[in-house]
Amino acid sequence: MQIPIFTVDAFTNRPFSGNPAAVCLLENDLDEDLHQKIATEMNLSETAFIRKLKPGDDFTKSSCFGLRWFTPANEVPLCGHATLASAAVLFHVQKNTNSVLTFVTLSGELKARQVKDHIVLDLPLYTAYPQELKEVEELIKAAVGDMIVQDVRYSPDTKKLLVRLSDTYERSVLEDLKVSAQRFLSAEKTGKVKGLILTVKGNSSGKGHDFYSRYFAPWYGVLEDPVTGSAHAVLSSYWSEQLGKKEMLAFQCSRRGGELKISVRNDGRVDIAGPAAVVLKGHLTF
Repeated sequence: MQIPIFTVDAFTNRPFSGNPAAVCLLENDLDEDLHQKIATEMNLSETAFIRKLKPGDDFTKSSCFGLRWFTPANEVPLCGHATLASAAVLFHVQKNTNSVLTFVTLSGELKARQVKDHIVLDLPLYTAYPQELKEVEELIKAAVGDMIVQDVRYSPDTKKLLVRLSDTYERSVLEDLKVSAQRFLSAEKTGKVKGLILTVKGNSSGKGHDFYSRYFAPWYGVLEDPVTGSAHAVLSSYWSEQLGKKEMLAFQCSRRGGELKISVRNDGRVDIAGPAAVVLKGHLTF
C-alpha cells in the first residue's frame, strides 16, 4: 500500500520554523490501528489524515473532506496547526480549486480559506473560567517555580489550563523559562488538565504582539508544542476579554516560534490565520 504524505511547517513562511505536521491523503479507508502507527512513526506533534467522504470525491475539485489528528500517543479532538497544514496541502500541492474548504472533524465542521499568502482557519472559541489556585498549585509550581502568577483559568471544553504570568515579565522571561514538562504528569492531581498554556501580556502599543505564549501537552505525548492553534482558541477568548480587542497578533515563544493573526468573531468562533511551508513530499509504503 502507498499513501501520499507531506510534512508542512505551519504558522511560518520559512522551512524549519513554525510547527511541523505530517499530512496523509487517504484515497480509501485505512485500518483503524494504522492511523496511530503512522503518527507514531512520523513522531511529529500531529499527523493529519484527510479522507474523502464519498466515492466520487476528488482532492483537487471537492470542497469537503473528513479530517482526523493523531499525536505519537493518541487521537486528539482538535489541532489547529495540522488543519492549516492540511489546507496547505490541498491548496498548494493538490491545487484545489475551491475558495473555502470544509473539514468534518471531532470538533465539528472547520473551514479554511486562502487570503493572500495566509490560510485562515475558522475555529471554535473556547472560554476559560477562573480556576481555584489550590487545586493546581503543584502543577503551576512545576511549570514556573516561584514566578509571580497573575491569573489562572481553566477551559473545560479543551481541558487546558491557562496560567498568566505577571505583567511585569517581558517576553524574554517566558522564552528563557526552563520547563520540564515530564514533571507535569505527576504534579497534576485533578485528572482534568490535558494541556498547560503559559502566557504573558505583550506590548500592544504600535505594531507589537498583543500576547505571548508557550504550550505543553505531555498528557498527549507532546512535551512542548511549537505553535498551537487549539491553545489559541482558548487564548483568543481570554485576551480579547482582557484587552478589549477583537483583532490581535500573537506569538508563540517556542524554540521554532510562530506568529498567529487572530480575529474574534461575534458568532462564538475565531479566525486564526498564518502561512505554511511544504517541506517534504513522499509516500508511505507498507
